[in-house]
Amino acid sequence: MTALQFEVLSIEPEQFAVTPNLLVTLRITEQSAAQVHAIVLNCQIRIEPQRRRYSDDEAAGLRDLFGPREQWASAVRAFQWLHTATTVPGFVGSYDATLPIPCTYDFEVTAAKYLHALDRAENDENGSQGKVPLVFLFSGSVFTKSGAGIHVERVPWHCEASYDMPVKVWHDLIAQHYPNSGWLRLDTDTMNALLRFKAAKGLTTLDAAVSLLLLHERDAGEVPK
Repeated sequence: MTALQFEVLSIEPEQFAVTPNLLVTLRITEQSAAQVHAIVLNCQIRIEPQRRRYSDDEAAGLRDLFGPREQWASAVRAFQWLHTATTVPGFVGSYDATLPIPCTYDFEVTAAKYLHALDRAENDENGSQGKVPLVFLFSGSVFTKSGAGIHVERVPWHCEASYDMPVKVWHDLIAQHYPNSGWLRLDTDTMNALLRFKAAKGLTTLDAAVSLLLLHERDAGEVPK
């Protein structure tokens, strides 16, 4: 019976990738001295927003997710970021594996909306801001070698690891792939209406069309400046 322990050492943006990915350096330790032939490792990553403090600006950005601060005691709960997987080669003792985290900047996705709202500033005096509290929940299959051949067992469900990822890591990743920009998904009718408005006003980009509409609404006092 294997005895596995998991520790997240770091999370960094993947360089020169076509799509935005974070790479987790994950140390896997087998404590019973068994010879691991391979691990097919699955991982659910969850964000635990209740484990950090928030500035007023962050709270304003998170209102769409959690409501006003007075509701946070009941509204702020851990939520799933994503599932990911990797294959770990054979080892004895410990091995540093790489776990990919494919990311999106689609604001319809809860995790992207949450991460975008966080300030990349350094920690406050309590060491809480500037970090994203994560928990990694592991499952999968472990293949071990012995004199009788290959044995297969499940990665125990209690295997997990916590890690506070710097918010700066996320912002650096997004700036690498979407410098000074973002993505919106619009209904087809809304997109067509926006295109007609853009053409009627003689504008060159959809960004200019949205900016003009927002300017009109600000002048009318409908949206905050």
